[in-house]
Amino acid sequence: MKIREINAMRGPNYWSIRRHKLIVMVLDLEEMEEKPTDKIPGFRERLEAMFPTMYSHRCSEETEGGFFRRVDEGTWMGHVIEHIALEIQTLAGMDVGFGRTRGYGEDGVYHVVFAYMEEKVGRFAAKSAFRIAEALIEGKDYDLEADIQTMREIREDERLGPSTGSIIEEAAARGIPWMRLNKYSLCQLGYGKNQKRIQATVTSETSSIAVELACDKEDTKFLLEQAEVPTPKGEIIRTEEGLKDAVEYVGYPLVIKPVSGNHGRGITANLNSWEETLVAFHAAKEVSRSVIVERYVVGEDYRLLVIDYKLVAAAKRTPAGITGDGKSTIQQLIDQVNSDPRRGYGHEKVLTQITVDAMTKAILAQHGRNLDTVLPKGEWMKLKDTANLSTGGTSTDVTDLVHTYNVFMAERIARIIGLDICGIDIITTNISAPLPETGGAILEVNAAPGFRMHLAPSTGLPRNVAGAVIDMLFPAGTESRIPIVAVTGTNGKTTTTRLVSHIMRMKGYKVGYTTTDGVYIQNRLMMQGDCTGPASAEFVLKDPTVDFAVLESARGGLLRAGLGFSTCDVAIVTNIAPDHLGLKGIHTIEQLARVKGVVPETVHAGGYAILNADDELVYAMRKNVTANVALFSMDENNPHVKSIAKVGGLCAVYENGYITICRGEWKMRITKAINVPLTFGGKASFMIQNVLPAALAAYVRGVPLEDIKVALESFIPSPSQTPGRLNMFEFKNFTVLLDYAHNSAGLRALKNMLDKMDESPKVGIIAGIGDRRTEDNNEIGQVAAEMFDEVIIRQDKHLRGKTETELINMLEAGIKKVDPNKVVRVIPKESEAIEYAIKNAKKGSIIVICSDVIPDALAQVTKYKEEEAKALYDFTRDDIPNLQK
Repeated sequence: MKIREINAMRGPNYWSIRRHKLIVMVLDLEEMEEKPTDKIPGFRERLEAMFPTMYSHRCSEETEGGFFRRVDEGTWMGHVIEHIALEIQTLAGMDVGFGRTRGYGEDGVYHVVFAYMEEKVGRFAAKSAFRIAEALIEGKDYDLEADIQTMREIREDERLGPSTGSIIEEAAARGIPWMRLNKYSLCQLGYGKNQKRIQATVTSETSSIAVELACDKEDTKFLLEQAEVPTPKGEIIRTEEGLKDAVEYVGYPLVIKPVSGNHGRGITANLNSWEETLVAFHAAKEVSRSVIVERYVVGEDYRLLVIDYKLVAAAKRTPAGITGDGKSTIQQLIDQVNSDPRRGYGHEKVLTQITVDAMTKAILAQHGRNLDTVLPKGEWMKLKDTANLSTGGTSTDVTDLVHTYNVFMAERIARIIGLDICGIDIITTNISAPLPETGGAILEVNAAPGFRMHLAPSTGLPRNVAGAVIDMLFPAGTESRIPIVAVTGTNGKTTTTRLVSHIMRMKGYKVGYTTTDGVYIQNRLMMQGDCTGPASAEFVLKDPTVDFAVLESARGGLLRAGLGFSTCDVAIVTNIAPDHLGLKGIHTIEQLARVKGVVPETVHAGGYAILNADDELVYAMRKNVTANVALFSMDENNPHVKSIAKVGGLCAVYENGYITICRGEWKMRITKAINVPLTFGGKASFMIQNVLPAALAAYVRGVPLEDIKVALESFIPSPSQTPGRLNMFEFKNFTVLLDYAHNSAGLRALKNMLDKMDESPKVGIIAGIGDRRTEDNNEIGQVAAEMFDEVIIRQDKHLRGKTETELINMLEAGIKKVDPNKVVRVIPKESEAIEYAIKNAKKGSIIVICSDVIPDALAQVTKYKEEEAKALYDFTRDDIPNLQK
């Protein structure tokens, strides 16, 4: 067996519209295709011994033990690897349940698909499951626990923390899209100009001055004291000499903590001797240059959480600790506490396991104990100086017990510091009484406070504190998204994308759009190349200047990673034609339609899927669409258009020479096709087919008909406006037409236009494509023979797996099938082919360049055009004196 490739889906995809996080592994079973599980002696027994919990896998039988019955009956190894990948993730604390294994289209090759929570864990699980299956087949031992621990560690490294994660989950629950902007906790909520950002629990609305104040405990303490907020008596020092003075001033018991620190690092409490104090001082110095020496306030530790200057939660925090039973050692008691199923590795569960570190050992030493000491029955002993959950502490929700004075005080403190999300640490003997009455004090004010203790307290009611953050960032009625128009299909995607963008730009939107040529922000090229995948879509949606997105969505990105957005407002499907078949497991045009059909399925319920009624595969996509469906057709009598008209539906048609939108039986004519420059006087019928859905998309987005008319009539096909799409260059004696047509369907559309043109002879520069099927390249040759008087065969820059000779033979076979005597020249290099055609152009001819690298071809043709213009200018200038004579 071997793994051919592993891809991670991150959005709606070919395998699932709803499940965005999927690993798709292409697995070649090789000789194992002949060995299903029932043909491998002892396989079932070894599998069950390693994974007894797999009994819960129901498989297609929908009953427990169903998967093991399939193994007994005989199933293939791809199916087994799918279930192993799911189970090992579950054992590592990531309960994922969706999986499927399907044929790839080649004997013994399969798509193994399964869900993941963290992408790196999913990729690891794919490889681990493969290795485990090999070990089970061969009857070898395998260290499963090592892989499970590795997955836990990868998850902790990769996952968002519990605070950030809770905000993201709340945003997603409200339909607010989000993106992770770095490998840490910086995330974007919303799209384009409506975006907000969070990093942990700091937001894009958080005052940087407030964060600076909260991080500087000296300034915080000063401001609070000025505002008559009770704080512990204390001083900030930097040296041992200063420490002596501070101890004398404050008096024991003491707390020592670094001025800048978090998660309780460097804090030591309840110090009662100089020796302890000196050790604590040096521990704090490792975290911060300056150290706070404060009076130790007796009481319990509370955290008050204020969001948007309102108290939303309060928790009592208890340090990690154990209770003696009179017979177990301290280490045994720690092990017993850690056996609680609520405790896990890092942040994977409600509570964190207690680890024995230097702080723990120091506390034990203070009490004359070590890990082998038996703790007396009933005695509770703390193991950490701080009550942080990340060090094994516990929390109890006390939100409903906080005295109104303390609520007032907490909200006032947040205003004093200026923090929109603020954690306030209090020591008091009774949170239900006013702080001045209990002698309590404010210990710290924290920027980016952790939410974990409030989201999942050890005891008491969980509080949806993340909801308060979203309420603050996106108040009721606030928009988080921007309109998205997604365009897919086989041919015409880029032109349609550019036309929709042009219409919306003229309407006043700041448009970002993606195409096969590049990514554009407000009509400025920001990235060059084929930018039709999810990364390019995210590039536009991340841009804070954009308020309207038009995203070309091609099959490659869909199969490689899924869509870069979860929902859109309008989806356009131009057509489906045989192209890229035989790649990535897509072998039939029906499968290709299913890939493209992902895009209209993502339109939200109030949006529109705009489908080509003249293409039965596209029209059939309506069955899986939950949004409104609108149609477009080159024939107003198309039966599908007639059907939708009867029920008052919406469509765009080409009728009597007009671009027309119909609502039910009512026609709304926009303009004549001959007035739309893109149609070349109505000759380019395939361009009319692009205009129809673009006009319809603008109409459903509320653009008035008159504005659509002006936009259509002002969209001029040119190298700058539509590079590589019907770029016409009129030379003195001949015409050059540059187009991206790269498949038989695109060439046929071009042929229909050429047939209406008088230029002759017609010369075509074409190429075969290495990753297409033989019959696809044959057909390109056939169509070329039908449309051109002379054919020049060139080669693409990248041959994509085939040789020059193979590609030439495929094209020539197609050409000869139509006309064995057709004039054919082979000039492999595109630039040389263009040079030959132009330098040998006959008067009245047209040269059609079907280009691979549009920018290079445009530059070359433009250069020839400029040279001709200069020559004509020089000739005219030189001839002026003779004319004057």
